[in-house]
Amino acid sequence: MNIKIKICGICEQNNMADVADLKPDMMGFIFYPLSPRNMSDTMPTEIFTELPSDIRKVGVFVNEDLYTIQNTVLKYSLDIVQLHGNESPEMCWQLKETGIRIIKAFNINSPGDFGKCAVYVPFTSYFLFDTATEKHGGSGEKFDWGILGGYKLDHPFFLSGGIAPGDQYHLFRINNPAFHGIDLNSRFEIKPGIKNITLLKDFINDIRNKNILL
Repeated sequence: MNIKIKICGICEQNNMADVADLKPDMMGFIFYPLSPRNMSDTMPTEIFTELPSDIRKVGVFVNEDLYTIQNTVLKYSLDIVQLHGNESPEMCWQLKETGIRIIKAFNINSPGDFGKCAVYVPFTSYFLFDTATEKHGGSGEKFDWGILGGYKLDHPFFLSGGIAPGDQYHLFRINNPAFHGIDLNSRFEIKPGIKNITLLKDFINDIRNKNILL
C-alpha cells in the first residue's frame, strides 16, 4: 500500500512554501467564498507555477459554474479540480471533455451513500469521501471508517474528514483495495488556512516510513 497524501486548505504564501517542502503528492486550494480557507486572490498567481512539478495542484470548488472553474484552472495553473458540492455527472463530463482531471467528493454517513458514486466513475479520476455535515467539508469530524468496507467499486478514493495527528496507525487498518490516499486539512492547522508544519511533518514521516515497510 502506498498512501498518497493531499494537504488541503492552504491560503498563505509562506505557509504554502513550507507545505511544499514536505513534498505531498497533492496540495489543495479552496475557491469557495463561504469557506474560511478561501484563497481566491490571496496569493500571486505566479507562485503556483513555481511549485515542484511532481506536486499536483488541486482547486476545490462548490457548486461553481463551468466558466469560472475553467478560468480558475488557467489562472492558477491547476492540475486537478475537486468538486465538493452537488455537481452532476454531466458537469463532470463537461470538465473532463476540456482535459481537466476531476476528484468528485461525496458526503458519507452510511454504506448506502456509496450508491450515488457509480454514475460518476466514467468522468472522474478519483473520489473523495468526507464526513456528512451541513457545510461543505472542513468540519474536522470523522465518519465511521468501518463503513468503507461497503464501498465495492474499484475506482480509487481519498479519505477526508477529521484525520488528525495519531490517526496514522488507524489508517493502515483500512482494508479496501481502492483506498488511494488521505486528505489532511483542519486538524493540522494553527488557524484556518495556516498549516502546522511540525504536526504535518511528523504525521507524513510516519505514513511514509510505514509505506516503506509494507
